[in-house]
Amino acid sequence: MHTDELRILDAIVTRTSLDLVAEITPADLTKPTPCSAWTLHGLLAHMTTQHHGFAAAAEGESHLDYWRLLPLGDDPIATYRASVKRVLNAFVPHDLADRKFALPEFSTEITFTAEQALGFHFVDYLVHSWDVAKTLGLPVEFQQEVLDAGLGFAESIPNGQNRKAPGAAFGPAVDEAGKSDLDTIVALLGRSPSWPDVTPQA
Repeated sequence: MHTDELRILDAIVTRTSLDLVAEITPADLTKPTPCSAWTLHGLLAHMTTQHHGFAAAAEGESHLDYWRLLPLGDDPIATYRASVKRVLNAFVPHDLADRKFALPEFSTEITFTAEQALGFHFVDYLVHSWDVAKTLGLPVEFQQEVLDAGLGFAESIPNGQNRKAPGAAFGPAVDEAGKSDLDTIVALLGRSPSWPDVTPQA
């Protein structure tokens, strides 16, 4: 998929994640999420940090320090909004397609193309938007072009033993029939579409 197209799709899911995060109240931050290791506070901190990590990579930075978990501070929503603004701005430059991305959380041995980096970020925030929506009990919908791209990425990610490793980006795929393309995407990437009624087996 071309960089410009991916950039548009990524902006859609990233802004959707912000719309959902804006609905969070302080009491919500202790709620469990479909990411079983995290409360909503932990998930939001992860999402914030990843935005800054991808932005740093787009700007040519490669040090792992840019990916270390950041505090949310006294206003978690404002902190998240700032991270969204930074990553979307970092993906704007016209020469983005020519840049190489160092993503030490993915690999310290190789760099990635802009298409690969945008794809990673896109599918991550497509799923994290669903995570936040599920946690808050809110609906979330995406245009079919977003879902088609998400399905393509989700189906292309290997479902091997590495998904059981500590810190894996996604858990093992869940064998659960989804009612929608978004359900299918999250099931392929280790979430139960029926959460919290059904949770994936470890």
